[in-house]
Amino acid sequence: MEVDRRLNDLARANMQLTQEIEERKRAEGSLLGAYAEIKRLKDRFQAENRYMQQEIAKTYNFGEVIGRSNAILQLLRRVEQAAFLNTTVLLIGEAGTGKRVAAHAIHNKSSRRDRPMVTVNLAALPPNLVECELFGWESGECAGAEGRQIGRFELADASTILLEEIAELSPELQGRLLRLIQDGELQRMDSPRTIKVDVRVIVASNRDLEPEVRAGRFREDLFCRLSAFPITIPPLRKRKEDIPLLVDHFLAKHYGQIGKKAASVSSATLGDLQSYHWPGNVRELENIIERALITGHGGELQVWEKSGIIRTGEMEIKALAELERGYIFNVLQKTGWRIEGDRGAAVLLGLNPSTLRARMRKFGILRQYRRDQ
Repeated sequence: MEVDRRLNDLARANMQLTQEIEERKRAEGSLLGAYAEIKRLKDRFQAENRYMQQEIAKTYNFGEVIGRSNAILQLLRRVEQAAFLNTTVLLIGEAGTGKRVAAHAIHNKSSRRDRPMVTVNLAALPPNLVECELFGWESGECAGAEGRQIGRFELADASTILLEEIAELSPELQGRLLRLIQDGELQRMDSPRTIKVDVRVIVASNRDLEPEVRAGRFREDLFCRLSAFPITIPPLRKRKEDIPLLVDHFLAKHYGQIGKKAASVSSATLGDLQSYHWPGNVRELENIIERALITGHGGELQVWEKSGIIRTGEMEIKALAELERGYIFNVLQKTGWRIEGDRGAAVLLGLNPSTLRARMRKFGILRQYRRDQ
C-alpha cells in the first residue's frame, strides 16, 4: 500500500511538473513572440526614419543644400554617389552657387564625417605662402614662422580637404598635388622626409579648366585625375523655383544673428526675386536678404527698395548681358570703385574679387574718373 501511495504521489508530481514545463514553454514562446514583434517594429521604425530623412534631404535640405528643383535633385544624386566613393571630386560652378556647401554635404555623408573637413581658398592666400599652408615646413622660413609646422594636408589626414579656386595653384604645386593624390605622400618644406597621409581631396573652380590646360597654365595629367568625378553646381537662374525656400532659409538664419524679423514676404517680392537673373547666385541672394533685414523696420520685407537692385520692368527692356554690365557698373560707382574689403563691390555683388575683375574685363568696364579729380 505504501508503494502504491508513493507511486501516485510521484505521478501527480510528474504531471504537475509537466504542466509547469508546458506553461513555461508557452510563456517563453509568448516572450519570444513579443521580442520578435518589438524587433520588427523597431526595424520598421528605423527603416521609416531613414526613408523620411532621405526624403527630407532630397526634397528640402541636404546639409545646407536647399531646394527641391530638378536641378538640385540631380545635384543631390551626384553628391550622394560621391559621398560613398573615395575618389577625387571636381566641383564646377559659377561664383556663389554653393560649391563649398556641396563639398560639406559630400564630406558629412561620407565615412570620414567624424573628422572636420579642412578648407583652403587658394585665391585668398599670398602666392609665397601657398606651399607653406598646404604642405607645412620644418624651418622658420615661411613668413617668419618658427619651428616645425604641419600643413593643411596633414591636418586633413583621415578626413577631407577642399581646395577652392584650384586654377590659382602654380604649376609646381600642381605637380606636388598630383603626387599626393596618386601616392598619398607629401614632404614639408625644407624636409627630405616623406610623410604618408590619407586625405580625400575635393577641388572647386568657377573657371573652366580645359582652356587653362590648352593654354599650358594647368597640368593635363592633374586635370585628368581631378575630372574623374565632376559635379556641376547649377546657377540660381537655372533653379528659380528654389528661391522661396532659400528666402525662408536665409530669413531664419539671419534672424538669429541680427535679431530682426520680417513679418512677411509678399508674392510680388518673391516674383521680383524669381524674375531677376542673379549674377552672384545664392551668395548674392543671401547678401540681399541680410541687408533687407538690417535696413528694414519689420512688417513686409522690402528687398528691392532697400538693396538698390534693378526691378523687373527694366529687365524686360535690356538684354541680359547689358543688364548685368549695368548692375556691376552701378555697384562699382556706389562703392567708389573699391573692389575688395567689407565695403567693396565684390561683397555687395556676392562675388570673389578675382571673379568681379574677370567680369569687368568681359564687359569692358573701366573706372570712370570725375573731371575734378
